[in-house]
Amino acid sequence: METIRVDVVIVGAGGAGLRAAIALAQTDPALSVALVSKVYPMRSHTCAAEGGAAGVIKSDDSFEHHFQDTVGGGDWLSDQDAVDYFIREAPKELVQLEHWGCPWNRQADGTVAVRSFGGMKKQRTWFAADKSGFHILHTLFQTSLQFASIRRFDEYYVTELLVDDGRCVGLVAIEMRSGQLRRFDARAVIIAGGGAGRMFPFTTNGAIKTGDGMALAYRAGVSLKDMEFVQYHPTGLPSTGTLLTEACRGEGGVLLNKHGRRFLQDYGMGPETPLGHPVLKTMELGPRDRVSQAFWHEQKKGNAVPTQWGDAMMLDMRHLGEKTINERLPLVRDMSISYMGIDPVTDPVPVRPVVHYMMGGIHTDIKAATSLAGLFAAGECACVSINGANRLGSNSLTELLVFGHRAALSAIEYIQSGARPAAEAALAAAAATAQAHIRDLVQRSNGTETVAGVRKEMMNTMEEHVGIYRTGEELAASCSKLSELRRRYANIELHDKTNVYNTDLLQAIELGSMLDCAETVTQSALARKESRGAHQRIDFPERDDTNYLRHSLAHYRGAEPPSITYSDVVITRSQPGVRDYSGGHE
Repeated sequence: METIRVDVVIVGAGGAGLRAAIALAQTDPALSVALVSKVYPMRSHTCAAEGGAAGVIKSDDSFEHHFQDTVGGGDWLSDQDAVDYFIREAPKELVQLEHWGCPWNRQADGTVAVRSFGGMKKQRTWFAADKSGFHILHTLFQTSLQFASIRRFDEYYVTELLVDDGRCVGLVAIEMRSGQLRRFDARAVIIAGGGAGRMFPFTTNGAIKTGDGMALAYRAGVSLKDMEFVQYHPTGLPSTGTLLTEACRGEGGVLLNKHGRRFLQDYGMGPETPLGHPVLKTMELGPRDRVSQAFWHEQKKGNAVPTQWGDAMMLDMRHLGEKTINERLPLVRDMSISYMGIDPVTDPVPVRPVVHYMMGGIHTDIKAATSLAGLFAAGECACVSINGANRLGSNSLTELLVFGHRAALSAIEYIQSGARPAAEAALAAAAATAQAHIRDLVQRSNGTETVAGVRKEMMNTMEEHVGIYRTGEELAASCSKLSELRRRYANIELHDKTNVYNTDLLQAIELGSMLDCAETVTQSALARKESRGAHQRIDFPERDDTNYLRHSLAHYRGAEPPSITYSDVVITRSQPGVRDYSGGHE
C-alpha cells in the first residue's frame, strides 16, 4: 500500500474543506496539505445551496439581532458561546469572499445587497442570485489553486481513520480509478464530508451525501451529537425533491392550500401580510421547522393539493413579475420549467417538505476540535451547536466558512503543540486491517443481501417512521428495523469484483455509513421525550426544558445500537423563551 505523508489531511473538498485548506496554506505555507474528496471539488454539495449566506452588514442590523434570531430559531438548544463566535466572524468571511471574487448581488449604490430569510428579524442574507452556493464554492476552489502546498486527491473515498495511542494520525482511502488503497499519514485530520440526507428517499441532498465523515469519526470513538434533529425544507419539488430556495419566500412568494388560502396564519405565524410585501419573521418568513409542520397539519385536514407525485401546497410567485424572478430567482424558474413544466411567472408551483439538513453531527467544541486528539470537523458533518434544534436558512453557508477556517487554525495549534508522528508499526497494522475489510467485502461469495435491497428498506423505514412528526411506537419500530438491517448488511454480496471505478463497492461502503447514521438518528429521537424544533413527538407534544435542555450524544458500540448520553447546553445570556413568529418580534 502506497503511503502519502502530509502535515494535514482534509476529508471533503466542499465549502468547509476548501476554506480549511486555504486557511492552512495562508497561515503556514510550510505545511503540506492533502485535500481528499470522493468527487471533483466543484461537484461538492455546497454548489447546491441557492439562497445565500447570513452575516451582519447593514446599519439597522446588529450582532445581537443575529444572535437572538439564531438562538431562538434553534429553540434554545444552540451553544451560545459558539453562536457569539459565529456571528462575529461571519461578516469577515463574507467580505473575504468578496475580495476573492465572489459576485454578490449589489444595490444601485454598489453596496452589497441582502435579502430576507425565514426566522430572521433583519435582512442579512448575502446572495448571488439563487446560485449562492455555486459561486461561493467556485470562489473558494479557484482561490485554492494558487497554493502549491495544497495537493488534491480527487475521486478518493476514505474508508477508515488511523488512530494510534488516542490520537488521529491519518486515514486510508481508495483511489477510485485504480481500486488501490492509499495510506495518508498526517499530524492532524479535518473532516468536512457533509451531511447524511441520502438515508431518506425524498431529499434535496445529492447522491454523495451519505454521512461518510460522520461515520468515520463515530466508529473511531467520537460521539455524534443531536442527531435526532433533521430539518425538512418546506419547498421542494414533489416530483424530484429538488430544492426551491427559501429566497422564493424572501422575495415575496406565498404558500397556498387547495382553497387558495395562505394557511400559515392558522399556525401561529399570522396575521396575513400584504401580497408582495413580506414581513420579516412572520407568515412565509417563519422558520423552516414551523412551516414544514404547518404543511403536515394541513395535509391531515385534507387541505393539500393532490398531484401525480402526492400531496403538495402551492408556491405562488406570479405577483413578483417576470423581471424580478429573472433577476433574483433565475434558477428557480429554470428548474420549475424543466422538472415540472410550470413557469412560476404564470402559474403557482407545487411544493412539499423535503429532508434537507442535519443539525446534528460530529461532536466538536467551539474550536472545531473533537474528543479525539488530532481530529477536527467542520460543516454539516459537524455539530458545533450553533444550529440547535432548527437551523435558520442562510446560516449554513456562513458556518462552512467560519468553522472551516477555525478548524484549520486549531489543527495548526495542535501541530505546533508538539504532535508527534505515530509509530510505523501501528500505522501499518491499522492500514492492513482496513485493507482486509475491503478485501473481504469484495471477495464475499456467499452473501444473501444486495446493496439496493438493504438501502431501500432503510430509506422506507426513515421516511415512514422518522419524519416531521414522530411517535415512540414508530421510533421503536424503526430502531428495531435498523438493527436488523445492520445485521443483514454483514451478508451483502457485491456483483462487481473489479478494481476500476467499482461503484458497487463504493455504494456498499456508503450504505454502511448511512446505516450507522440512521441508527443514531432513531435512537436519539426515541430517547428525547419532548418536542423541540425539528424533533416533534406526537406523544410528547411539549418542550421539556427541565429534562431535555441538553445535547444528545450517541456513542458507537460496534454491532450493538449506540448508547445515548447527554451534555449541557451552553447558555450565556438568552434564557429559553417562547418562539414568536406572529409579527416580526421576539
